[in-house]
Amino acid sequence: MKKIKRLLLYILLIFAVIILMYLISGRLFKGLGEFLVLDERPSPSDAIVVLLSGIEYYPRLIEAASIYKDGLAERVIINGNRKDDVLRGLEKEGFQSCCPWHENALRVLSLLGVPRNKVIYISAEDAYETVTEAEAVGNEILRMGYKKIILVTSKYHTRRARYIWSKMYHGRLSVYSVSAKTDPYDPGGWWKDGRQIRWLMAEYGAWIYYYWNKIEIF
Repeated sequence: MKKIKRLLLYILLIFAVIILMYLISGRLFKGLGEFLVLDERPSPSDAIVVLLSGIEYYPRLIEAASIYKDGLAERVIINGNRKDDVLRGLEKEGFQSCCPWHENALRVLSLLGVPRNKVIYISAEDAYETVTEAEAVGNEILRMGYKKIILVTSKYHTRRARYIWSKMYHGRLSVYSVSAKTDPYDPGGWWKDGRQIRWLMAEYGAWIYYYWNKIEIF
């Protein structure tokens, strides 16, 4: 009888430990997910800048159109036209794209109420991640004479994007970071979806990579 009671006690303790670990891990995971999101309330600015780096681009366009219609900026800036050596080689052989790289984004924004003549598109052929995109696009924005911008990007990308742009253009550009509200990232439940697990791991990996390699933004 004592052995049975002892066994039951051990089983209860094991279950208690499992439940405690679950509660702690849930809060930890949620904290990790929420830290990446920096969704600011912008004031009127010179332009809305839609970032291309990463994934879930169309929710960013939707958010940019919403901000534009709220009257917070008179211009929407998009960028693209990425190229690698393979594509450049094909172009030398005579390859031509079926339409301008910016056409789909222009059509989406137009559908959502942003006139084409209010959209500025910047070719950034060699921008493949957030730092090189900020370099290519930010310098063009400065040439336009703009001083205050609203960055629109995916939820999990907002804090890093804001940090990079603010560091890179400190004293030259005032930057707000706004998340694409319709993107599927869930900071309170990202670990339940394989795609979101990859997004979060890649995002923290990027922070580590920048720091480890002493990228200039640090």
